[in-house]
Amino acid sequence: MRLLIVTDAWAPQVNGVVRTLSTVAERLRARGDGVEVIGPDRFRTLPMPGYPEIRLALRLGARLRAMVDAHGPTAVHIATEGPLGWAMRALCLRRGWPFTTSFHTKFPEYVQARTGLPPGLAWAVLRRFHEAGNGTFAATPSLRAELAARGFTKVRPWTRGVDLALFRPAPREVWEGLPRPVFLYAGRVAVEKNIEAFLALDLPGSKVVVGDGPQREALARRFPAAHFAGWRQGEALARAYAGADVFVFPSRTDTFGLVILEAMACGTPVAAYPVTGPRDVIPGSGAGVLDEDLRRAALAALDCDRAACRAHAERFSWEACAAAFRRQLVPMG
Repeated sequence: MRLLIVTDAWAPQVNGVVRTLSTVAERLRARGDGVEVIGPDRFRTLPMPGYPEIRLALRLGARLRAMVDAHGPTAVHIATEGPLGWAMRALCLRRGWPFTTSFHTKFPEYVQARTGLPPGLAWAVLRRFHEAGNGTFAATPSLRAELAARGFTKVRPWTRGVDLALFRPAPREVWEGLPRPVFLYAGRVAVEKNIEAFLALDLPGSKVVVGDGPQREALARRFPAAHFAGWRQGEALARAYAGADVFVFPSRTDTFGLVILEAMACGTPVAAYPVTGPRDVIPGSGAGVLDEDLRRAALAALDCDRAACRAHAERFSWEACAAAFRRQLVPMG
């Protein structure tokens, strides 16, 4: 198979979408597939308004067509609904090529969180984008049910994985200078992540934020007792997870939350709201606690068995994730 993945989320961005796509591409190449990824790094870009860490590709037309034709794909997957995604969608429709898409981000809720605008129009735009394809991959049962209820008719299951060699129960001394217990958040520091709900909790010990983003400076001023550690990747990120007593996931809008699996793989239990993502991964596992009262969930998670957290994460394989992705692609004929 000569697979083309087109995505507006790609390195040097650091997020779950990039980690998922890059890992799947790597695993498929290892199986012998030819995989080409076209991201914004191959074009002139401008910063996304209000979110300069995300770069939007410009002047796509002829350059995008040349890249596509040079690869000669036998299957196309469009991963995001940004400028590159829309341009590739238009090219596929003009050429009569089948393609699949994936639903990673609840942009309507993000738009509402940032602007206060109602999400109905944004959902209509997303539905138009995805329904033109031959299948929309979605990570969890609750997300698939929500998309179906919103009029998406071609939704297909595609779960996630975790690097069990990198993310593992490691020595826990990384936060030893901070009072215990250590409650950790890791990810983008942006309004849609609802980090303020975590930092405002009355909890013993210390609160740590690993990551960066447009809200970091404001949150650091408002919550001076919290420890903002900046971005960490690879082994440093794994040690950050392993050194925490509880991973707190305050988002109400994520479609999965890859960081949940990463924390569990490091033996760290998760506290979260009972929303899409956490409610598909955590219940019945012994690896975390869901509660509309996030403080209650965080305190209860202290009693979780760290070995149970690791055992639950071991159920999520990148090999299975890549195989499911490949199985549901639509070849050109």
